[in-house]
Amino acid sequence: MNSESSSAPRDVFVTTRWTMVLSAGRKSSPHSDRALGELCQTYWYPLYAFVRRQGKTKEDAEDLVQAFFARFLEKNYLEGLAAERGKFRAFLLASLKHFLANEWDKSQAQKRGGGTEHLSLNWQDADQRFHLDPPDPTNPERLFDREWALALLDRVIARLADECERDGKAELFAHAKGFLTAGQDVLPYADAARALGLEEGALRVAVHRLRKRYRALLRDEIAQTLEDSAQVDEELRSLLAALVG
Repeated sequence: MNSESSSAPRDVFVTTRWTMVLSAGRKSSPHSDRALGELCQTYWYPLYAFVRRQGKTKEDAEDLVQAFFARFLEKNYLEGLAAERGKFRAFLLASLKHFLANEWDKSQAQKRGGGTEHLSLNWQDADQRFHLDPPDPTNPERLFDREWALALLDRVIARLADECERDGKAELFAHAKGFLTAGQDVLPYADAARALGLEEGALRVAVHRLRKRYRALLRDEIAQTLEDSAQVDEELRSLLAALVG
């Protein structure tokens, strides 16, 4: 990446998406509605995986998740779930459980392709991903946390790719992204450096900067789902544990 100064302003924690939604309360605004929609668009798949692990078929899970979001984005779900409001992850799962237990009426389900679609969800990709998940039917919550962590990392990689594209470093990112989470000497730097026309040392410096930016974006993305950014380290530990557990 480029100099540290070019990315520093983007590392500062400003009002997060989830804080914006919470502060809006009943009087939602276009900004808070968009922030909530972006969060849901990013993290809908863990809900689908959770419902499937409850024993629902692919079709029923699609209907349930779509109906849930139709209600979730229209109704004020912020009341009555105060304990979960600090983390969007906990809040969203608690809201889904509440919906499944108390508000789901299959006869009123919004079928795929019917009614108003509030989010564009890739059901085909979701089903393929679900079949790749490690089987653990006894603990849907653990699967939910794991898929949440994976969705978070996908979002961070996408943000970093966009930044590199804007900075004219798309080719560097394409060759270096495999180094971001791997150990220092796991992948062959010499091969990647040759492909980029760089000295190996220069590539190592570039990867170091990419890793630093990756960590900053990871912390920022986690903060976007928290009411209090002081909880970032705790949430990061929880999500890393979900990936290895």
